[in-house]
Amino acid sequence: MKKLLELTFVALAMSFVGGCATIDYDYPRSESYFLPDTSNTDLGMTIEPEVARHPPDQSGFYPMNDGVDALTTRLLLAERAEKSIDVQYYLIKSDLVGRVLIYYLLQAADRGVRVRLLLDDMFTTGYDVGMAALHSHPNFEIRIFNPFHRGATGRAQSALTGFGRINRRMHNKSFTVDNQITIIGGRNIADEYFGVREDAKFGDLDVIGVGSVVQDVSNMFDTYWNHETALPVPAFVKELEDPEAALQELRDRLSDAVGETRDSRYAEAVRARSLQYIDSDKQLFEWAPYQLVVDSPDKGVKKRAKEADSITTPLIESIQSAEREILIISPYFVPQKNGIEGLSALQKKGINVIVITNSLAANNQFTVHGGYAPARKPLLEAGVQIYEVRPDADVSGTEFVNASGARATLHTKAFIVDDKETFIGSFNFDPRSANINTELGVIIRDPELAHVFTVLVKEALPRQTFEVFLNEEGKLRWRGFKDGEEIIYDKEPETTWGERTRAWFARILPKSQL
Repeated sequence: MKKLLELTFVALAMSFVGGCATIDYDYPRSESYFLPDTSNTDLGMTIEPEVARHPPDQSGFYPMNDGVDALTTRLLLAERAEKSIDVQYYLIKSDLVGRVLIYYLLQAADRGVRVRLLLDDMFTTGYDVGMAALHSHPNFEIRIFNPFHRGATGRAQSALTGFGRINRRMHNKSFTVDNQITIIGGRNIADEYFGVREDAKFGDLDVIGVGSVVQDVSNMFDTYWNHETALPVPAFVKELEDPEAALQELRDRLSDAVGETRDSRYAEAVRARSLQYIDSDKQLFEWAPYQLVVDSPDKGVKKRAKEADSITTPLIESIQSAEREILIISPYFVPQKNGIEGLSALQKKGINVIVITNSLAANNQFTVHGGYAPARKPLLEAGVQIYEVRPDADVSGTEFVNASGARATLHTKAFIVDDKETFIGSFNFDPRSANINTELGVIIRDPELAHVFTVLVKEALPRQTFEVFLNEEGKLRWRGFKDGEEIIYDKEPETTWGERTRAWFARILPKSQL
C-alpha cells in the first residue's frame, strides 16, 4: 500500500509538471538603470530649484490619505512624464483604477517615455496576454517577481515543487517619474484603495517625496529590477502570434474603459483636483531628514533570506528610541511572543504604547484577525492601549461614489515615535512582513509632521474606533460611541456568530504565514 501511494504521488506530481508551462530562469535579461539626466524635464526644472534651497540630507514630503488625491497625483505625474516612469506594486487589479493607470502608462510609452513595470505575481491570473502585449511595446517593459508556473495546474505545481520560492512575495509599492518625484506607501492599485468602489473602502496613506529620497527609491527599484527574482514576461509566458494586434486590442479596451467613466462624479472629482494641483502656488512639501527603509530583494530567495538586509532593523531601532510614546497603525497586526514581550517592555518602561488595527467587522482578512486576537489580553494586561477601527469609519475620498453602506477597512501602515518621527510604508506588524515578504517605507524625522499626525489620529479615535479593554473580571470588552452615547460590547462589535466562529477557528493556522 505504501508503495502504491508513493507511485500515485509521483504520478500526480508528473501530471502537474507535464501540464504547465515552464519558467526559463536563464532567459536573457539586460540590466537597466534609472535615467540620471532629467534636469531639463518639466518636472526637473520645477523641482530641482526647490531642492537646491534645502540641506542635502533633507527631502520634501507630502502625505496623502485621500483616495482622490492619491489617484489624481499618479495620473498627473504619468501625463507629465518625459523620460521615465518606474512602477513597482504588489497588486494591480483589472478594475477601473487599474485600467486607467495602465492606460496612462501606455500613453506615456507611446510618447516615447521609458516605462518599467515591476509587479508581484500573486494576483496576475488572466493577465498573461495583456502583459505580453504591453511588453512587446518598445518603450514598455514588464518584469515579474517570483513568477508562478503557468497553465491550468501551474500554481499547484509551483506550490508542490517550489513553495519556498513562491511563498516569498514583493509587497513594495513605489511610483517614480523622471527620477524627480516618487510616491511610496501602503496603496495597491485597485478601486478600493482610491475610493471608487461602492461596497468597500480602504483607509490608506501614501507620501509624495522629492529631493534625495527619489534617488534612494530609484536605486532600490534598480536593485529589484536587475535581481534574479525579477523575470521578463517572455521567460514564462508563451510568445503572442501577433503582438502588434494584441497591443492595439488592449489599447482599444483601455481607451473604452476610460471613456465609459469619463462623466462619472468620481472622474469629475479627479479632474477638479488635477486643476487644483496645477494652479496651486502654495508650498506642498514639508522638508525634513529621513531614512528610506527597505528589504533586500535577496529576501525573496529562501536560502539567502536570513542574511539579507532587513527593513526590521531600522524599524526596531526607531521604535526602541521612544522615550514617551509609540503609536502603531497596522491593518494586519499579528505580534508573536517576542513582539508582545517587546511592546510590553516598552510600556513597563513608562512609554505609552498605542496600537490601532482593524476590528473583526472591518478586517478583510479574518485569518489575520484569528492570529491577532490572542495577543490582545496579554498586551492589555501590560498596559498597552488597543483601538480597533469600526466598519462604519469615515474614509476620505469616498464621497464621490455611493459608498455610504460600504465596510471601511484600515489599510494604513504607519507609526509615530515621540512626536519626532513618522514611518509610512508597506510594512504590516505581522510575521509575513517581518520574515517572508519584501517591504518598503520611509522614516520622516519631522517633529511638526509627527505632532500633526498624532493629534489627528487621537482626535479621531472616539468616532472611528472601538476601544478594547479588560473589565474587572479580566474579560475583553469593547467601548464605542453612537450618537454620543457610550456602548459597551461583550462580543466582537457588529459581527455575526458565523464571523466570530470563523475567526476563532483561524487561530489554528500557523502565525508564521500571516
